[in-house]
Amino acid sequence: MASTDTGLTYTSARGRWVILATVLGSGMAFLDSTVVNIALPRIGTDLGIGLSGLQWTVNAYTLTLSGFLLLGGSLGDRYGRKRLFLIGVVWFAAASLLCAISPTGVFLIGARGVQGIGAALLTPGSLAIIEASFRPSDRGAAIGAWSGLGGVAAAVGPFLGGWLVEAATWRLVFLINLPLAAVVVWVTMQHVPESRDVDMAPGLDISGALLAALGLAGVIYGLTEAGNKGWSAPVVVVTGLIGVVALVAFVAVEARSPHPMLPLDIFRSRQLTSANLVTFVVYGALGGALFLLPIELQRASGFSPLEAGTALVPLTIVMLLNSARAGRLAQRIGPRLPMTAGPIIAGAGLLLLTRIGADASYVTDVLPGMLLFSLGLSFTVAPLTATVLAAASEEHAGVASAVNNEVARVAGLVAVAALPIAVGITASSYAHAAELTDGFHTAMIACGLLCMAGGVLSWLTIRNPELSVEEAEAAPCSYHCAVDATPLAG
Repeated sequence: MASTDTGLTYTSARGRWVILATVLGSGMAFLDSTVVNIALPRIGTDLGIGLSGLQWTVNAYTLTLSGFLLLGGSLGDRYGRKRLFLIGVVWFAAASLLCAISPTGVFLIGARGVQGIGAALLTPGSLAIIEASFRPSDRGAAIGAWSGLGGVAAAVGPFLGGWLVEAATWRLVFLINLPLAAVVVWVTMQHVPESRDVDMAPGLDISGALLAALGLAGVIYGLTEAGNKGWSAPVVVVTGLIGVVALVAFVAVEARSPHPMLPLDIFRSRQLTSANLVTFVVYGALGGALFLLPIELQRASGFSPLEAGTALVPLTIVMLLNSARAGRLAQRIGPRLPMTAGPIIAGAGLLLLTRIGADASYVTDVLPGMLLFSLGLSFTVAPLTATVLAAASEEHAGVASAVNNEVARVAGLVAVAALPIAVGITASSYAHAAELTDGFHTAMIACGLLCMAGGVLSWLTIRNPELSVEEAEAAPCSYHCAVDATPLAG
């Protein structure tokens, strides 16, 4: 990995500028993932789109982000992390403007897909820039500041989104990215050093990236549209089959590629494979719950957008306050117990959210479940991230981190697409509060049990590694890992 000759120090002025640029850049993508969910009911009313359109408003972004995230990291390593980061920020800002001026739901969904490509370019670059720019002795402090400030951005997101939607319009949720992007571009051009991987193998896995995007798009389209058109509809069957075939072809291409986007040999580690399975299960429950909760609160319980946004704030506050403690606990006793207890506690919190319905009280019906869910998740995320990194070889640490991030996002994709139809939330029930609440209660039970299953899976498959004192003190899980952030690289 090429970097500056001596590397930046954490206390230097330039080092602080680098942290500012990367925090604001990645913060745009993190904010967008949280504030848009709060705005969904208003977007649906304003643009006249139903449940399927709202699912695609979320999934079009996540789909392109997931499909091109690994390629975005490879492009940065090859052509310059600063350069790709800047391209990603400008791309993201331009797409945000398109989202803000969207005249129709179809236009918004297309703009969200374009926005996800920009996020795929800038998201991996933010942490890679920090790792390449700072000298090794200061890198831990810089990553800690990046992750902590990113957690603050994630905590502000739901409240900010609710306030913007209620005070003005949902379009401001996207327009706010423009001034942030302008600051990021100026700071990056002035203060961020360029770096690239001079030892990177020649060639890019373009075919792998395209097959991954096509496969995910086909499967997600089939799952989403099955709720409206039925499982036997030709378009659902054909797109679903195309998606499955593309994903099978993706695996075949990666197995033979001299420069694979996803080196399949990393899954020879049982610990790494198990951790990713737990990630898929837990983040599937998380993605489904956080998609439906703001909709239920606003359309069935009568919450305003600001009140619905405030309801989600405990999640990121508890994550910010407790993740470091959970990481240190996992260092002392191993990740198996926290990764078992955490999802079970989080699942119990989701089960408590079945108290939400018409005229729900925030204090008695929403807050207890959110606090328990947040507490359980805070005991899960940091040990899970550390387990992924510890299970990978040193040369695959970055790839393992990116793959775990991909797994988390794909789990959210599948949950948003499949959960509504699985629990009976259709376009018709979306328009009727009582039917929506019935489906929401079933969804929270399903998500709660799924989360608990993740805890059981951890107990059965995760093993505590034998670490020396020096390795335990240096383990990365002591840093906060935001729920929607890129997992920390070692």
